[in-house]
Amino acid sequence: MVRGKTQMKRIENATSRQVTFSKRRNGLLKKAFELSVLCDAEVALVVFSPRGRLYEFASATRYPHANAKS
Repeated sequence: MVRGKTQMKRIENATSRQVTFSKRRNGLLKKAFELSVLCDAEVALVVFSPRGRLYEFASATRYPHANAKS
């Protein structure tokens, strides 16, 4: 069974929006890590939540503060 395209629009339900943000954020962090490992690339990712919380990832020692837990 094939899924249809998801229409890109704001999710009105706050709970659903938060769940979607969390899942997609985790997916982005995983992809950034995979890209750094598979391609030996230096990757930095910065994400701000709708509430202003910072999530960051850095693959190299060039950005040592980015891997610190906030």
